[in-house]
Amino acid sequence: MIRVGIIGASGFAGGELIRLVTQHPELELTFLGGSSNVGRRPAELHPGLRLDLGLSIEAVTDAADLSGRCDVVFLATPAPASAALAAKLADQVPCVIDLSGAFRIRTPELHERWYPQVERQTELADRFVYGVPELIGDQLVGAPLISLPGCYATAITLGLAPLTLGLGLNLKTVLVDGKSGSSGGGIQLRTADLHPLRAGAIAPYAPVGHRHAAEVGDFLERSKPGKIGSLTMSAYGVSHVRGLLASSYVFTDDKVDARELQRAYLRFYKNHRFVRVRRNTETLIPVPDPQAVLGSNYCDVTVLHDPEGERIVVLAALDNMVKGAAGQGIQALNLRFSLPEETGLTMEPVMPA
Repeated sequence: MIRVGIIGASGFAGGELIRLVTQHPELELTFLGGSSNVGRRPAELHPGLRLDLGLSIEAVTDAADLSGRCDVVFLATPAPASAALAAKLADQVPCVIDLSGAFRIRTPELHERWYPQVERQTELADRFVYGVPELIGDQLVGAPLISLPGCYATAITLGLAPLTLGLGLNLKTVLVDGKSGSSGGGIQLRTADLHPLRAGAIAPYAPVGHRHAAEVGDFLERSKPGKIGSLTMSAYGVSHVRGLLASSYVFTDDKVDARELQRAYLRFYKNHRFVRVRRNTETLIPVPDPQAVLGSNYCDVTVLHDPEGERIVVLAALDNMVKGAAGQGIQALNLRFSLPEETGLTMEPVMPA
C-alpha cells in the first residue's frame, strides 16, 4: 500500500482528498496535518465523512517526522504555506503533490506579479513538474515534486491544447470567460461569500485578469509547437457550490473549419479517459455544463467554429473540487507510482446535483 499524508486536511480540497484516498484500493491514509483544528477528527470537520480512520488532525511542527510515515504528501494549503512546507518536505518524503499556486508559474517575474506574497526558492521551483496529467503524463512517472494546475487553468489548458499542441496553430488572441461556484474560494469566511450576497449572483470578482490564465500562458509558451499572442481572462462567481465553465474565444489567422476542429479534438484525446469531447447539442441540455460532471474526474470539452465572428469557441467544464483539485491529484499520484491512471477515479457524475 502507498502511504498518504494530507496537510490542510480541514479545508474543502483536503476533505475531498480524504474521500478519494479512502476509496482508493492502493492507498492508505496515514497522516492528517493542519493548524487551526489540531486534535479534531475528519468526521467532525467534513459532515459527509462518517469514517473511523483512527486519525485526527496533527500539528505540522516537524516535517522530518513524516519521512517514516508517508510515501506521498498532498499539500492542500494556501500558497505561502505550501512554499514553506515543500522546502522542508522535498527531501524527506518520496513525493510531494502541491495543490496551491506556489510552484505553478515557472517564470520568476510572472510568479512575482501574480503571487507577490509567496516567497519560494528558485531552485526548488525548477524541480517541480507542472501540468495536467493528460499533457505531461510521462513526466509524472517517478516525479518527486508535482505542482497541480489551478481549476480554471486545467479547463483552459485542456480546451486549448488540441489547437496549439495538436494542430500547431498560432493563436493571436484568446479571451477567456470563466464562471465558477463558491467552493473555489475555499473555506475561509468572506463577506462576499455570505449566502444573502452570493445566492443568485453573477459576481465579476476578477474582470480584468486572473492568475490561472497567467499559468496557462506560461505553460503553453514553454510547451510549443503553437504559440499564443495574448491570453486574458475575466472570472465570475456564480451561485453554484461546485463546478466551473471556461469559455475560450480564440482568434487566429490559421484557416480551420468545424469538421477539422472536431476531428482534431477527438484525435488528441482519443486515449485520455477523463476528457470527454462532446457535441454541444448531443444531450437534453446544451453541454458542456458543469452539472453534467459533478462528483467526477471528467472534463467535458466542446469546440465550435464561428465563421461570422472569425473565431474558434472552446467550452470546457469540470468539477473544481475533483478534476480541478483532489481528483487530479489522485490521477497524478497514480501516474507517479505507475498505477492505472483511472484507479480510484471511476465514479460517474451525479446529476441532478
